[in-house]
Amino acid sequence: MMNETPLPKTLQEAAKAFDDAQFCIDLIAAMRWVDGKAMCPKCTGTNCHFMASRKVWQCKNKECKKQFSVKVGTIFEDSAIGLDKWLLAMWLIVNAKNGISSYELHRAIGITQKSAWFVLHRIRVAMTVGSIEKLSGTIEADETYIGGDSKNMHLDKRKERVKKTGSTAHKSAVLGMVQRGGKVTAKVVKSRDAVTIRNFVTEGVEIGSEVMTDEWRGYHNLHDVYTHEVINHSMNYVRDNVHTNNIENFWSLLKRTIKGTYISVSPAHLQKYVEEQVFRYNEREINDQLRFVKLIELISGKRLTYSQLVSYGS
Repeated sequence: MMNETPLPKTLQEAAKAFDDAQFCIDLIAAMRWVDGKAMCPKCTGTNCHFMASRKVWQCKNKECKKQFSVKVGTIFEDSAIGLDKWLLAMWLIVNAKNGISSYELHRAIGITQKSAWFVLHRIRVAMTVGSIEKLSGTIEADETYIGGDSKNMHLDKRKERVKKTGSTAHKSAVLGMVQRGGKVTAKVVKSRDAVTIRNFVTEGVEIGSEVMTDEWRGYHNLHDVYTHEVINHSMNYVRDNVHTNNIENFWSLLKRTIKGTYISVSPAHLQKYVEEQVFRYNEREINDQLRFVKLIELISGKRLTYSQLVSYGS
């Protein structure tokens, strides 16, 4: 049962509220379980007793008797870091327009940089909402590349990874779509060819919607299922109601986050950084408190171990 401390509205209030261990436990329990009533992760029974001295529950089912904390079955599971620091980290990342680096987090909450890096990746797992309802109405679709400029590479690496001047072979392609006045979705892909683009659009957009793109040939096979409008950027960027300014604004936010905050992102982890920015963009209309609550609601049933994290891309 939640104590009398109200949900924080600002970072200052959050730091003060999360300093109360019982408040943190009550908050997560209220978000995870119906009426905040603990459910045993082993037998799913709800007849559980809270042991205040140890901050854990014990199942009263005599065939079970399992003891468990509020962390079990969430992104916090098996973490030695206290909930006060976990929740403050969540508040910081979800409400920072350009994200927060592991070095910033380690200084802010007093954990090692390595632990901060792991904490942020586990939070990004929670920020991954998964499939959303298909976009409809007027949709803007576009693609971009994420990666360092070849001119900044060491000569040997540039020869190895860049096939020709101006090539994007060393960068990662990202496809994105935004519904005007609504949500955005984005995905790291191996290619931006016509087949990849068509599959991405048809999986995420209602048939018959209006889709606006630039003149890239990969979009040319969309007209049979969508009202397809094309803006030629070599001539203009807006023609009446035809433009891709909203999705390009999202690319600007994403690149500012990666280049300005994270500096260098491994291609193996790029999708998680994309989903982090997608989450913030899709919840942009609500305040810091509600955005934090939205994230808390997503912590259950998601797990990322350190071995899984470091094995990505290997």
